[in-house]
Amino acid sequence: MNRKDKTEEYQLIDSGRGMKLERVGPYLLCRPSPQAVWPPSLPQERWRKADAVYIRSSSGGGRWDFKIDMPESWEIEYRGFRFRIKPTGFGHLGIFPEHGESWEWISKTIAGAKRELNLLNLFAYTGGSTLAAAAAAASVCHVDSSKGVVDWARVNAELSGLGSMPVRWIVDDVNKFINKEIRRGKKYDALILDPPSFGRGAKGEVWKIEDQLAGLLTQCRELLTADPAFLLLSCHSPGFTPIVLHNLLKIVMKDKKGKSSCGEMTLPDESREFPLPSGCFARWSSL
Repeated sequence: MNRKDKTEEYQLIDSGRGMKLERVGPYLLCRPSPQAVWPPSLPQERWRKADAVYIRSSSGGGRWDFKIDMPESWEIEYRGFRFRIKPTGFGHLGIFPEHGESWEWISKTIAGAKRELNLLNLFAYTGGSTLAAAAAAASVCHVDSSKGVVDWARVNAELSGLGSMPVRWIVDDVNKFINKEIRRGKKYDALILDPPSFGRGAKGEVWKIEDQLAGLLTQCRELLTADPAFLLLSCHSPGFTPIVLHNLLKIVMKDKKGKSSCGEMTLPDESREFPLPSGCFARWSSL
Protein backbone atom coordinates (compact mmCIF):
# COMPACT_ATOMS: atom_id res chain seq x y z
CA MET A 1 0.00 0.00 0.00
CA ASN A 2 1.32 3.39 -0.95
CA ARG A 3 0.87 5.68 2.03
CA LYS A 4 2.16 8.79 0.21
CA ASP A 5 -0.74 9.36 -2.18
CA LYS A 6 -1.93 12.57 -0.55
CA THR A 7 -0.11 15.87 -0.58
CA GLU A 8 2.17 16.09 2.44
CA GLU A 9 1.30 18.80 4.92
CA TYR A 10 4.84 19.03 6.29
CA GLN A 11 7.74 20.50 4.31
CA LEU A 12 11.20 21.76 5.20
CA ILE A 13 11.28 25.08 3.37
CA ASP A 14 14.85 26.20 4.14
CA SER A 15 17.65 25.80 6.68
CA GLY A 16 20.74 27.69 7.75
CA ARG A 17 22.45 29.63 10.53
CA GLY A 18 21.37 27.04 13.05
CA MET A 19 17.66 27.25 12.20
CA LYS A 20 15.08 25.51 10.02
CA LEU A 21 12.01 26.98 8.36
CA GLU A 22 9.11 24.52 8.14
CA ARG A 23 5.60 24.46 6.77
CA VAL A 24 3.46 22.48 9.19
CA GLY A 25 -0.07 22.40 7.84
CA PRO A 26 -1.19 26.02 7.32
CA TYR A 27 1.57 27.50 9.48
CA LEU A 28 5.16 28.52 8.85
CA LEU A 29 7.40 27.76 11.83
CA CYS A 30 11.03 28.54 12.58
CA ARG A 31 12.89 26.25 15.00
CA PRO A 32 16.52 25.67 16.04
CA SER A 33 18.59 23.15 14.08
CA PRO A 34 22.24 23.20 15.22
CA GLN A 35 23.37 21.04 12.30
CA ALA A 36 22.41 23.73 9.77
CA VAL A 37 25.72 25.61 9.85
CA TRP A 38 25.47 26.82 6.23
CA PRO A 39 23.85 30.10 5.09
CA PRO A 40 20.12 29.97 4.26
CA SER A 41 19.06 29.78 0.64
CA LEU A 42 16.00 32.01 0.92
CA PRO A 43 16.12 35.75 1.73
CA GLN A 44 15.45 36.92 5.26
CA GLU A 45 12.13 38.40 4.10
CA ARG A 46 10.86 34.84 3.64
CA TRP A 47 12.08 33.79 7.08
CA ARG A 48 10.46 36.84 8.66
CA LYS A 49 7.08 35.57 7.45
CA ALA A 50 7.22 32.74 10.01
CA ASP A 51 4.03 32.53 12.07
CA ALA A 52 5.97 31.37 15.14
CA VAL A 53 9.64 31.19 16.16
CA TYR A 54 11.06 28.98 18.90
CA ILE A 55 13.79 30.85 20.79
CA ARG A 56 16.24 28.84 22.85
CA SER A 57 17.42 30.20 26.18
CA SER A 58 21.14 30.28 27.01
CA SER A 59 20.28 28.68 30.35
CA GLY A 60 18.38 25.81 28.72
CA GLY A 61 14.82 25.42 27.53
CA GLY A 62 13.19 28.12 25.48
CA ARG A 63 9.93 29.74 24.45
CA TRP A 64 7.71 30.28 21.44
CA ASP A 65 7.31 33.75 19.95
CA PHE A 66 3.93 33.64 18.20
CA LYS A 67 3.60 36.28 15.48
CA ILE A 68 -0.08 35.53 14.85
CA ASP A 69 -2.97 34.15 16.85
CA MET A 70 -2.51 30.38 16.48
CA PRO A 71 -4.59 27.50 17.87
CA GLU A 72 -3.22 25.36 20.67
CA SER A 73 -3.19 22.37 18.29
CA TRP A 74 -4.07 21.38 14.73
CA GLU A 75 -3.88 18.31 12.49
CA ILE A 76 -1.73 17.44 9.50
CA GLU A 77 -1.40 14.56 7.04
CA TYR A 78 2.08 13.06 6.69
CA ARG A 79 3.16 9.79 5.07
CA GLY A 80 -0.46 8.70 4.93
CA PHE A 81 -1.11 9.18 8.65
CA ARG A 82 -2.76 12.00 10.57
CA PHE A 83 -1.03 13.70 13.47
CA ARG A 84 -2.15 16.20 16.05
CA ILE A 85 0.42 19.02 16.10
CA LYS A 86 0.94 20.99 19.29
CA PRO A 87 3.92 23.31 19.89
CA THR A 88 5.43 22.33 23.23
CA GLY A 89 7.62 24.21 25.69
CA PHE A 90 10.58 22.13 24.50
CA GLY A 91 10.15 23.30 20.91
CA HIS A 92 8.72 19.96 19.77
CA LEU A 93 5.58 19.61 17.68
CA GLY A 94 4.53 16.02 18.33
CA ILE A 95 6.06 14.66 15.14
CA PHE A 96 9.59 13.92 13.95
CA PRO A 97 9.15 13.89 10.17
CA GLU A 98 12.70 12.66 9.58
CA HIS A 99 11.45 9.23 10.71
CA GLY A 100 9.24 9.02 7.64
CA GLU A 101 11.63 6.81 5.68
CA SER A 102 11.91 4.47 8.66
CA TRP A 103 8.12 4.16 8.76
CA GLU A 104 8.22 3.06 5.12
CA TRP A 105 10.94 0.51 6.00
CA ILE A 106 8.91 -0.79 8.95
CA SER A 107 5.86 -1.26 6.75
CA LYS A 108 7.77 -3.07 3.99
CA THR A 109 9.69 -5.27 6.42
CA ILE A 110 6.53 -6.36 8.24
CA ALA A 111 4.88 -7.15 4.90
CA GLY A 112 7.96 -9.13 3.83
CA ALA A 113 7.85 -11.28 6.97
CA LYS A 114 4.69 -12.98 5.68
CA ARG A 115 3.66 -13.84 9.24
CA GLU A 116 2.04 -12.12 12.16
CA LEU A 117 4.56 -10.09 14.13
CA ASN A 118 4.43 -9.05 17.76
CA LEU A 119 6.37 -5.77 17.98
CA LEU A 120 7.69 -3.71 20.90
CA ASN A 121 8.12 0.05 20.39
CA LEU A 122 10.17 1.66 23.21
CA PHE A 123 10.46 5.40 23.85
CA ALA A 124 7.53 5.44 21.45
CA TYR A 125 6.59 9.13 21.87
CA THR A 126 3.50 10.15 19.86
CA GLY A 127 3.49 6.96 17.85
CA GLY A 128 4.70 7.44 14.28
CA SER A 129 6.39 4.03 14.23
CA THR A 130 3.44 2.48 16.06
CA LEU A 131 1.10 3.76 13.34
CA ALA A 132 3.32 2.35 10.60
CA ALA A 133 3.52 -1.05 12.30
CA ALA A 134 -0.20 -1.21 13.13
CA ALA A 135 -1.15 -0.22 9.59
CA ALA A 136 1.00 -3.11 8.34
CA ALA A 137 -1.00 -5.49 10.58
CA ALA A 138 1.55 -6.07 13.35
CA SER A 139 0.47 -6.34 16.98
CA VAL A 140 2.20 -3.50 18.80
CA CYS A 141 3.19 -2.77 22.38
CA HIS A 142 3.74 1.01 22.62
CA VAL A 143 5.76 2.12 25.66
CA ASP A 144 6.60 5.61 26.91
CA SER A 145 7.08 7.00 30.41
CA SER A 146 4.84 10.03 29.78
CA LYS A 147 1.09 9.54 30.06
CA GLY A 148 0.57 12.75 28.12
CA VAL A 149 2.45 11.57 25.03
CA VAL A 150 0.90 8.08 25.18
CA ASP A 151 -2.54 9.73 25.20
CA TRP A 152 -1.34 11.88 22.28
CA ALA A 153 -0.26 8.76 20.38
CA ARG A 154 -3.69 7.21 20.92
CA VAL A 155 -5.27 10.33 19.46
CA ASN A 156 -2.99 10.02 16.40
CA ALA A 157 -4.07 6.39 16.01
CA GLU A 158 -7.73 7.41 16.09
CA LEU A 159 -7.13 10.25 13.63
CA SER A 160 -5.37 7.80 11.29
CA GLY A 161 -8.21 5.28 11.40
CA LEU A 162 -6.14 2.80 13.42
CA GLY A 163 -7.90 3.06 16.77
CA SER A 164 -9.21 -0.49 16.60
CA MET A 165 -5.86 -2.10 15.74
CA PRO A 166 -4.16 -4.40 18.30
CA VAL A 167 -2.01 -1.89 20.18
CA ARG A 168 -1.17 -2.08 23.90
CA TRP A 169 -0.66 1.47 25.21
CA ILE A 170 1.76 1.32 28.15
CA VAL A 171 2.83 4.19 30.43
CA ASP A 172 5.97 2.99 32.19
CA ASP A 173 9.68 3.55 32.60
CA VAL A 174 11.32 1.61 29.76
CA ASN A 175 13.91 -0.15 31.92
CA LYS A 176 11.31 -1.22 34.47
CA PHE A 177 8.95 -2.40 31.75
CA ILE A 178 11.65 -4.50 30.08
CA ASN A 179 12.57 -6.16 33.38
CA LYS A 180 8.91 -7.00 34.02
CA GLU A 181 8.52 -8.45 30.53
CA ILE A 182 11.64 -10.60 31.00
CA ARG A 183 10.27 -11.96 34.29
CA ARG A 184 6.94 -12.68 32.59
CA GLY A 185 8.73 -14.56 29.81
CA LYS A 186 7.29 -12.25 27.15
CA LYS A 187 8.84 -12.41 23.68
CA TYR A 188 8.69 -10.12 20.65
CA ASP A 189 9.41 -10.67 16.97
CA ALA A 190 10.60 -7.10 16.38
CA LEU A 191 11.91 -4.16 18.40
CA ILE A 192 11.95 -0.41 17.73
CA LEU A 193 13.89 1.97 19.97
CA ASP A 194 14.29 5.73 19.67
CA PRO A 195 15.88 6.70 23.00
CA PRO A 196 16.35 10.33 24.04
CA SER A 197 19.69 11.77 25.05
CA PHE A 198 18.39 12.42 28.55
CA GLY A 199 15.10 11.87 30.27
CA ARG A 200 13.25 11.29 33.49
CA GLY A 201 10.57 8.71 34.10
CA ALA A 202 7.25 9.35 35.81
CA LYS A 203 8.82 8.56 39.21
CA GLY A 204 12.07 10.44 38.62
CA GLU A 205 14.02 7.63 36.96
CA VAL A 206 17.01 9.10 35.12
CA TRP A 207 17.98 8.05 31.60
CA LYS A 208 21.35 8.96 30.04
CA ILE A 209 21.93 7.44 26.64
CA GLU A 210 25.72 7.30 26.93
CA ASP A 211 25.49 5.35 30.20
CA GLN A 212 22.53 3.09 29.56
CA LEU A 213 21.98 2.32 25.87
CA ALA A 214 24.40 -0.62 25.60
CA GLY A 215 22.95 -2.30 28.67
CA LEU A 216 19.41 -1.65 27.52
CA LEU A 217 20.08 -3.33 24.18
CA THR A 218 21.51 -6.37 25.98
CA GLN A 219 18.30 -6.59 28.01
CA CYS A 220 16.19 -6.15 24.88
CA ARG A 221 17.99 -9.12 23.34
CA GLU A 222 16.34 -11.31 25.99
CA LEU A 223 12.92 -10.22 24.75
CA LEU A 224 13.46 -11.41 21.18
CA THR A 225 11.94 -14.62 19.89
CA ALA A 226 14.18 -17.38 18.52
CA ASP A 227 13.39 -16.14 14.99
CA PRO A 228 13.23 -12.33 15.19
CA ALA A 229 12.22 -10.30 12.14
CA PHE A 230 13.92 -6.96 12.72
CA LEU A 231 15.37 -4.41 15.11
CA LEU A 232 15.40 -0.66 14.44
CA LEU A 233 17.48 1.71 16.57
CA SER A 234 17.53 5.48 16.10
CA CYS A 235 18.48 8.57 18.07
CA HIS A 236 19.13 12.30 17.86
CA SER A 237 22.01 12.43 20.35
CA PRO A 238 25.21 14.35 19.50
CA GLY A 239 28.17 11.98 19.23
CA PHE A 240 26.00 8.97 18.38
CA THR A 241 26.83 8.49 14.72
CA PRO A 242 25.36 5.84 12.41
CA ILE A 243 28.47 3.69 12.91
CA VAL A 244 28.12 3.90 16.71
CA LEU A 245 24.54 2.63 16.50
CA HIS A 246 25.52 0.02 13.91
CA ASN A 247 28.29 -1.36 16.11
CA LEU A 248 25.92 -1.64 19.07
CA LEU A 249 23.34 -3.39 16.94
CA LYS A 250 25.84 -5.86 15.45
CA ILE A 251 27.07 -6.80 18.93
CA VAL A 252 23.54 -7.48 20.15
CA MET A 253 22.58 -9.50 17.06
CA LYS A 254 25.93 -11.23 16.49
CA ASP A 255 24.50 -14.76 16.82
CA LYS A 256 21.60 -14.13 14.43
CA LYS A 257 21.70 -14.45 10.66
CA GLY A 258 20.55 -11.30 8.93
CA LYS A 259 21.60 -8.11 7.26
CA SER A 260 22.20 -4.72 8.83
CA SER A 261 22.63 -1.16 7.67
CA CYS A 262 22.95 2.33 9.08
CA GLY A 263 22.63 5.92 7.98
CA GLU A 264 21.51 9.43 8.76
CA MET A 265 17.91 10.51 9.00
CA THR A 266 17.46 13.61 6.87
CA LEU A 267 14.83 16.09 5.77
CA PRO A 268 14.80 17.15 2.11
CA ASP A 269 15.13 20.90 1.66
CA GLU A 270 12.48 22.33 -0.67
CA SER A 271 14.65 25.27 -1.75
CA ARG A 272 17.78 23.31 -2.81
CA GLU A 273 19.45 19.93 -2.76
CA PHE A 274 20.74 20.26 0.81
CA PRO A 275 19.22 17.55 3.00
CA LEU A 276 19.17 18.48 6.68
CA PRO A 277 20.78 15.85 8.97
CA SER A 278 18.32 15.04 11.73
CA GLY A 279 19.61 12.05 13.67
CA CYS A 280 20.80 8.59 12.72
CA PHE A 281 19.63 4.99 12.59
CA ALA A 282 20.82 1.39 12.45
CA ARG A 283 18.66 -1.49 11.22
CA TRP A 284 18.91 -5.28 11.39
CA SER A 285 16.59 -7.61 9.52
CA SER A 286 16.46 -11.38 9.11
CA LEU A 287 14.59 -11.03 5.79
